[in-house]
Amino acid sequence: VGFKLILLRMAAARPLVSVSGGDKQVVMPAVLLAPIRSDIVHFVHTQMAKNSRQAYAVKDMAGMGHSAHSWGTGRAVSRIPRVSGGGTSRAGQAAFGNMCRKGRMFAPTKTWRKWHRKINTNQKRYAAASALAATALPSLVMARGHKISNVAEVPCVVGNSFESIQKTKDAIKALQGLGAFDDVEKAKASRKLRCGKGKLRDRRHVARRGPLVVYSEDNGVVKACRNLPGVELANVERLNLLQLAPGGHMGRFIVWTQSAFEKLGDIYGSVNRESTQKSGYTLPRSIMTNSDLTRLINSDEVQSKVRAPKAGAKKGSRLKKNPLKNLGVKVRLNPYAICLRRSELLAQERRAAGKAAQIKAKRGKHSNAAQAATIKRMKSE
Repeated sequence: VGFKLILLRMAAARPLVSVSGGDKQVVMPAVLLAPIRSDIVHFVHTQMAKNSRQAYAVKDMAGMGHSAHSWGTGRAVSRIPRVSGGGTSRAGQAAFGNMCRKGRMFAPTKTWRKWHRKINTNQKRYAAASALAATALPSLVMARGHKISNVAEVPCVVGNSFESIQKTKDAIKALQGLGAFDDVEKAKASRKLRCGKGKLRDRRHVARRGPLVVYSEDNGVVKACRNLPGVELANVERLNLLQLAPGGHMGRFIVWTQSAFEKLGDIYGSVNRESTQKSGYTLPRSIMTNSDLTRLINSDEVQSKVRAPKAGAKKGSRLKKNPLKNLGVKVRLNPYAICLRRSELLAQERRAAGKAAQIKAKRGKHSNAAQAATIKRMKSE
């Protein structure tokens, strides 16, 4: 809960955003101030990622092609089916079972498994709004691994002329002017061989994600940027959570065009204003507008309504103690117990003194007899 409150406090709170390369400023859309819920983003991402899977299964008769029957009971062997016939080492060997050589697997996979997942529409919209809000916080963008130290401002908004770029070299020059090309180079340098069997399955290399370019109209920007390593493009009206929060981790570095940035207000609306594209949808409200609990509790408004502490009030019930183990509690219940305890201690002392005297007397007697025997032996010699 504390982490969620911290993220709510971190939500961006600037009214205007500067457009790079000019003096224009655009209003910060309300969706970039939405509450950041990493739990919802992670859940929705997990469910959405399952919807691109292809069905797979083993052959339905794999491991079941033998002519095998159980020998039954009475032959001092297990009742697993055994291969029929003779004249070969295979005859009499167990078959079919998942523990057998050349047997089928346990619970063979089927193509009618439930591969895809339905997700509540409101949950998907909440996750998208949270992921967008996280992209407006430089701390979360940097924590995700993006190189934005040379970017002037986050969120990064560029003019509409960016959508009309036709050549990749012009796109590189524009990204370098924004300070965003460091992230592209980071993605290029991260390309390496994939671990595991995926190398053999046409997905030999892996690389980190770079910036996401969000545009309103494609006037050439898609072809210009699509060959840059790590760079992805998306239309503002078709934003995808798998691109906004890859791996379920919020804070993707986004380069917005001005027209796309201005459309966010109509697409998502605000807390009080419905979206023009999503029927009856308003942005989720924050659980707390001010998450500083210490300041809230100590505020004059709260303290003026709090009841004054009671004077001389007992702090809860006294701890019950066992009178068989605690002498003080035992004396409180039975005053004569202290006399019994004292007499018991005195008796212990008397017994100890008497025992010590007996031991001393016995040792003295034995030592005198030994000395007399030694003197007698010396005289006889």
